[in-house]
Amino acid sequence: MKVLQPGSASRRARAVVREVLQQAGLLEDDIDTAELAVAELAANAEKHARPPYELRIFSLDGIPTWCEIVDGDPDPHEIGIILNLLHSVKEIGLPLLAENGRGLLLAHRFSHGHCQAYPVITLTTATPGKAVAFALPTLSGNRLIFPPLPDLRPGLAELRRRPSG
Repeated sequence: MKVLQPGSASRRARAVVREVLQQAGLLEDDIDTAELAVAELAANAEKHARPPYELRIFSLDGIPTWCEIVDGDPDPHEIGIILNLLHSVKEIGLPLLAENGRGLLLAHRFSHGHCQAYPVITLTTATPGKAVAFALPTLSGNRLIFPPLPDLRPGLAELRRRPSG
């Protein structure tokens, strides 16, 4: 997990994704597109949500498979509406999503529709937030579907109630 600082979230997310995917040996075109998608999602988080901003990349057997941009806004409802629209429409052009949703369109297309938004707990503040996530390319060309992490709030609340010592 990488914390993304306001004002540079997009640039930092691009750099981290590039490094991770280069180390995994992916093709340059796939890396470039993943960089663009994650940068757009990080920029959207900065524009439409509040900190903290986090980048999470999940690996399966050492292969990066799933990327999340997390922010401090706990409501994924609007993003879910846009993703449902993208799933239901065969061809949607950039003009329709020029002002809002372009990052979602890029992530959706890049991941072959394996893009989701869901509530999460931010790791930096242990507060409710949301993740916008997409499947990363693999050397085989397949996109692996990585489910969101379980809701950790009940366990965190229990840990807070326990006396230390």
